[in-house]
Amino acid sequence: MASVAIYLNFAGNTEEAFNFYKTVFGTEFLMPPMRMGDMPAPEGAPAMSEKDKNAVMHVSLPILAGTVIMGTDMLESMGHKLIEGNNVTISLQPDSNADADKFFAALSEGGSEIAPMRNEFWGYWGCAKDRFGIRWMFNVMKAGQ
Repeated sequence: MASVAIYLNFAGNTEEAFNFYKTVFGTEFLMPPMRMGDMPAPEGAPAMSEKDKNAVMHVSLPILAGTVIMGTDMLESMGHKLIEGNNVTISLQPDSNADADKFFAALSEGGSEIAPMRNEFWGYWGCAKDRFGIRWMFNVMKAGQ
């Protein structure tokens, strides 16, 4: 069966972010996080530092309605450069305004409100950036929408 996942890149704090998301959504990792040190080193590659070996190579977490978020640490030692911006927004459609308010409050704590939760012509809507720089949008559609 086809599915969609949202992939997020972090500057060394993937594990912290995903442990936080576990508490918000009350879910568990699909499998234990894989570490950079778990993958075979390419031939001729320089040795990894212990810090880089412990960085998250891949993690997967189900959130709502079959949607999965995945993440990795971007390592400068491997030539990666993380640029935070508005290029990733995760759009959630909870079942109720109460659920939207709960997720909005938790995800905006330590982050910032982009647009507070409010009634719009299509339903109940808001947007927040969490403390890890990830944008979250919330929509509870009106009946018949």
